[in-house]
Amino acid sequence: MNLSDAVHARHTVKAFEGGRPLPQEQIDALLSVLHQSPSSVNSQPWHYVVASTPEGRARIAKATTGAFAYNEPKVLNASHVIALCMHSDIDDAHLAAILAQEERDGRFRIEGAKAGQDKSRRSYVDIHRYEQRDIPQWMEKQVYLALGGLLLGAAMLGIDATPMEGFDARALDLELGLRERGLTSVVLASFGYRSEQDFNAALPKSRLPREQVFTFI
Repeated sequence: MNLSDAVHARHTVKAFEGGRPLPQEQIDALLSVLHQSPSSVNSQPWHYVVASTPEGRARIAKATTGAFAYNEPKVLNASHVIALCMHSDIDDAHLAAILAQEERDGRFRIEGAKAGQDKSRRSYVDIHRYEQRDIPQWMEKQVYLALGGLLLGAAMLGIDATPMEGFDARALDLELGLRERGLTSVVLASFGYRSEQDFNAALPKSRLPREQVFTFI
């Protein structure tokens, strides 16, 4: 499937066919997309919880009760559900871990490159921490960058997907012990095979006209 076909065929699945797992090679490809996601100054402020078993999906589904009950079947009947999470802050330990990994991966090929990278990244963190005071929002933006790539990757692989903001983040954080690890959940994404009850598959996509959303200068 080429890119144009994928973006036109992609839609948010409203119902999955339960009990039908995706091939592991497709899941591995999706996880590779997530692992290679871009982020501002390579800050990588994310963590992903992957539910691949009925027990794992049931734990995530605990956050889709009450007002979010409409999303519960999309969690329970999916093949895999990924909770895209972010760190509660970008601390020195996280920045040091990124820098050390960049060094192991051979990114510093000239003298001073390592120090320059560290200084540049910390300057951006300081801007968002002390000047714009929007560290959580800045990190959340990086998670949504990852989500966009993940959904496009799923479309290219012909995998049905559903992103979900409709869940109780506090309940999920407590269920998965995220806050004790300095993490918080941001958005869910389910993957699998759509069922015949997926009414959205038969509906035409709707976007505002190009002339209304593009400005060429």
